[in-house]
Amino acid sequence: MLLITNAQILTMAGEPVRNGYIWIDPPRIREIGAGEPPADLLARHTGPRVDAGGGWLMPGLIDAHCHIGLFNDGLTLEGYDANEQSDPVTPQMQAIDGLFHDDRCFSEALAAGITTVMTGPGSANVLSGAFALVHTTGRSADQMVIRKTAAIKAALGENPKKTHGKRERSPMTRMANAAVLRQALMQAKHYQEQQKRGEAEGKKDTVPDARWDALGPLLRGELPLKIHAHRSDDILTAVRIANEFGLSYTLDHCTEGYLIADLLAEAYKMGLQDGYGLGEPGKGRLVGVITGPIISDRSKPELSRASIENPAALARAGLPMAIMTDHPVIPEQFLALSAAAAIKGGLTPDEALQAITIQAARICGIADERGSLENGKIADLVLFSAHPFDCLCQTRLVLVDGLVAWRDRQTTWPENLA
Repeated sequence: MLLITNAQILTMAGEPVRNGYIWIDPPRIREIGAGEPPADLLARHTGPRVDAGGGWLMPGLIDAHCHIGLFNDGLTLEGYDANEQSDPVTPQMQAIDGLFHDDRCFSEALAAGITTVMTGPGSANVLSGAFALVHTTGRSADQMVIRKTAAIKAALGENPKKTHGKRERSPMTRMANAAVLRQALMQAKHYQEQQKRGEAEGKKDTVPDARWDALGPLLRGELPLKIHAHRSDDILTAVRIANEFGLSYTLDHCTEGYLIADLLAEAYKMGLQDGYGLGEPGKGRLVGVITGPIISDRSKPELSRASIENPAALARAGLPMAIMTDHPVIPEQFLALSAAAAIKGGLTPDEALQAITIQAARICGIADERGSLENGKIADLVLFSAHPFDCLCQTRLVLVDGLVAWRDRQTTWPENLA
């Protein structure tokens, strides 16, 4: 058990709790309240008590799109494990199998209060594999995993064109990007139907295919398609194809989303209807938009119209919106800085915090357990010395699954704090 008192609590589930307390029985939060803990709670508490000293307590930060652990820090070819460029269609690749758990960037992220990341392959291929949801601490990739297969990654636009076009193979154009994606989805759908028919007929000679098996959960609406798209035409192509196959999907980067925010809002509202995103043609479901990186340069042609006002425009349109680092494009520890920068583009501070906590959790499909501080939820949380957008803010304590994962060595902690 752990009791934290005298904290400014940003629950991300309502109004902040001033000078409050939080009682944790790992891995879950058992009670949150304002003022001093009640006598009956103190009577039941048997673990350490931490005085936050007026610090700011909030959910552990969540990055909804990055490649941490797959582009290894300080390494080139030896640490380049995010793109299997031998084929433009590799949905059978699993992030967990390429994740370097001991990449120092994980410890840097943890020390910055980031407890959860959606990381995976891409974006060299049209279909590059499965993203995983992982914690930023653990002795192995398997210990870090929250959800091994959290989404299937797709990419449109410049990246797959450049990667495969220079090898003089398809896709070399945007038309081919779309055609390759459609063909893969059609082939996977045909494969699923054949397998189902074979099972019904009692056939034992149906040959499994890892590529098309990997797309089965996507076609059934059990997983979202995580679509990399920067330019407005690529974003709308993503919407078009997702609708054609009735997919649940997110729009990742969505750099020119502000130019078509009204159209994306229409797509989002349409997808809220019952039965959308479950594989029925014409019924795609847009889960949300994951935008960024916010503080990078316009490093390639399709970023030429990047704007710091993009997150605010998407939020104003009523779209669920998260902010990413796209690590290693922006180092993972600068997730909060990325959200703070978006405030300069018109996002409110509360919207910016939501974009790296509860909105990120909702878009990643884990909001029932993480992303806000509420009774019964998993205790992934961080204690800062000041508001997280204060440039002088320091991390003091990080909990993952209710256990101490990182603590400031300059602070004197209770002797029995694990």
